[in-house]
Formats: sequence, C-alpha cells, structure tokens
Amino acid sequence: MGDSSASYIHLVQHLIEKCLIFHMSKEECMEALSKHANITPVITSTVWNELEKENKEFFEAYAVSQNKKDRMSEEETSQLIQKMISDSSKDSDD
Repeated sequence: MGDSSASYIHLVQHLIEKCLIFHMSKEECMEALSKHANITPVITSTVWNELEKENKEFFEAYAVSQNKKDRMSEEETSQLIQKMISDSSKDSDD
C-alpha cells in the first residue's frame, strides 16, 4: 500500500500545483478535484495544508495575489482539470 498511497498523494500534490498555476483558491481546488478527478475534498485539503506548512512564504504571497485575480468560468476549470489529469497519466506512464 505504501507505493500506491504515495503515488496517489503525489498525484494530488501535482493537481494542486496546477490549480495554483491557474490561481484557484483552496476551496475552488477542492471542488474542482472532487468534481473532475474524484478526489475527496478532505484529501485535497490535507495535502494543501501540508504544502502550506512546507512553503509558508509562497502561500502568504499567493493569498495576497488571490485578492486581485479574475475568476475562471466553470467550463474553463473543467477543461483545465481534464487536461491536467490526462497529462498526469502520460507523465506516470514514462
């Protein structure tokens, strides 16, 4: 189980990093990964919290930038998540 759970957490981390690139909030990321990748919000939240602990300065700056961003549409979010999932599958096949 160690390898598969580590791989799963790595996938969630990778998808969260993609959410960050698209300037999504934690809540938006949790919702998007739940809806489009069937990842339980509690898993996304736990991995996000660990990333925050490890990268405090980044997330402080990210929180400030969140107040200034434009929102993506539901359709854009869906397309981006689907692309991230297919890209992740290709990466793990290597």
